[in-house]
Amino acid sequence: MDSQLLRFKPAHSLHFRSFTAPHFIRISSLSFPSGLDSKRIKCAMKSYKLSELSHAEVESLKARPRIDFSSIFGMIQPIVDDVRTRGDAAVKVYTEKFDKVKLEKIVENVSKLPYPELDPTIKEAFDVAYNNIYAFHLAQKSAEKSVENMKGVKCKRVARSIASVGLYVPGGTAVLPSTALMLSVPAQIAGCKTVVLATPPSQDGGICKEVLYCAKKAGVTHILKAGGAQAISAMAWGTESCPKVEKILGPGNQYVTAAKMMLQNSEAMISIDMPAGPSEVLVIADKHASPVHIAADLLSQAEHGPDSQVVLVTAGDGVDLKAIEEEINKQCQSLPRGDFASKALSHSFTVLAHDIIEAISFSNLYAPEHLIMNVKDAEKWEGFVENAGSVFLGQWTPESVGDYASGTNHVLPTYGYARMYGGVSLDSFLKYMTVQSLTEEGLRNLGPYVATMAQVEGLDAHKRAVTLRLEDIATNHASSVR
Repeated sequence: MDSQLLRFKPAHSLHFRSFTAPHFIRISSLSFPSGLDSKRIKCAMKSYKLSELSHAEVESLKARPRIDFSSIFGMIQPIVDDVRTRGDAAVKVYTEKFDKVKLEKIVENVSKLPYPELDPTIKEAFDVAYNNIYAFHLAQKSAEKSVENMKGVKCKRVARSIASVGLYVPGGTAVLPSTALMLSVPAQIAGCKTVVLATPPSQDGGICKEVLYCAKKAGVTHILKAGGAQAISAMAWGTESCPKVEKILGPGNQYVTAAKMMLQNSEAMISIDMPAGPSEVLVIADKHASPVHIAADLLSQAEHGPDSQVVLVTAGDGVDLKAIEEEINKQCQSLPRGDFASKALSHSFTVLAHDIIEAISFSNLYAPEHLIMNVKDAEKWEGFVENAGSVFLGQWTPESVGDYASGTNHVLPTYGYARMYGGVSLDSFLKYMTVQSLTEEGLRNLGPYVATMAQVEGLDAHKRAVTLRLEDIATNHASSVR
C-alpha cells in the first residue's frame, strides 16, 4: 500500500510550520513479504513521516472516520417511538427482524435463573477478572469529608447510588461477557437497586451462559434479551416487563450510540456514560519494542470491527518499520477475524516521530481510547500523557489485560472524547449531593456577607431569609441576657 510523507515540527512546542508542498509526498510502498500470497487478505497501514506539519494537517490526521449521525437518527427515530408506544411487542418485532430470533418474553429475572455450568478453566478466568475489577473499583470509594469553612459553617459532599441503571453488552460479531463484568461490578459496589443488562439473545432465544454467569455474580437484577436501538429504547422508556432506568452505560455500534445520544435529550429523562465511536488504539514504540508484540497489539483492536482504527507512532531512530509491517501482515492472515482487521487497517496509519516527546505530543492530540507505551522506561513518561482513555506502560503490558482482567475498566471514551471524558468508573454509578449546616454563630459570621451579595443582585427575599434569622438570633440573645 502506498504511504505518504507528512513533515511535522516537534509537537511538544505546539508551534507548527506551514507545509511547503501542495500535497503529501509519497515515501514508500508496502509490499507483501515473501512467502505470502498477495491475493490473500491485504493487511497494511499507510505510513507518514512527521517533521513539519501545519495545524490543518494535524487536524486531518487526528480525525476519525466520519459517522453520519443525522441519517442514523432518522433511521432509529421510528424504532425509539415504536418502543415507547408498544413496549414489549415492539421489542419482539425488532428482535425478530434484526436478530432473526422470535422471543416469548424479552426480560428474565436474574434471581430466578440458576448459575450456568461453565468449564472450570473458563469459570476461574472470569472469577479472577471479577476479583480484580471489584478490588480496583472498590478502592475508588472516597471517605466522606466535612469542612468547616468558617466557625459554625460546615459543608460536605455525600455520594448516593443511581437507583436504576441500564447496561448495554454488545453481542453482534463477538460475545462480550467481559463487558458485563466491567459494567455490573461498579454498579454492584455503588449499590444500584435495579440493574438491567441488555444483550442480544442467542439463536435459541437464550442468554450467553458466560454473560449470565457474570451478571449473576455481579448482582444484575434483570436481563433484557435485545440489542440495538430497541434495547436502548426499552431501558430508557420502560416497558411492561423492562424497568425504566435513569442512566444507560456501555459500548455499542453506531445505532446504539445514536439511540443513547437521542434519548438523553428526550422526555425519557435519562443520562448516558459518554459519547462513543468505534474501538481504537495508539501504540508508541521505540527501537526496543518487539515487532511481534507491536503487530499483535495493533491487530487486537483492528479485529474488533471494520470501523476500528489503530495508530502506530514510532519514537526515534532504530525502529524496524519493515519488520513491523511484515509481522502485521503475517499475523493478520491467520486471524479468524482477519477480514475485519484488514478493513480496519485500510484506514489506519503509522507516523514516524523524532523522539518520545514528539510521539506523546501527537498522542495527546489524537486522544486515543487505548494508549500503549511500548518504550524503554515507560513509567517515567506517564506524566506527559494528558489525553487517553486507558494507558498501558511497558513491553509486558498488552492492551488485552485491560480489556479483560487487570482490574481497570474497558468502557472508555473513543473518537477523541478522551480530551474531555474519562472511562466508566465507580463514579459513573453515583451522584453527589452537597450538604451544609450552620449554627447560630455560623449564621452571625456568614449571614451579613450573604445579605450584602443578595442586595447587590436585587434579590430581597434572599436577603430577608438571612436578616430575619439574624434578627431572631439577636432578640433571643437579648432575652437570655436579661
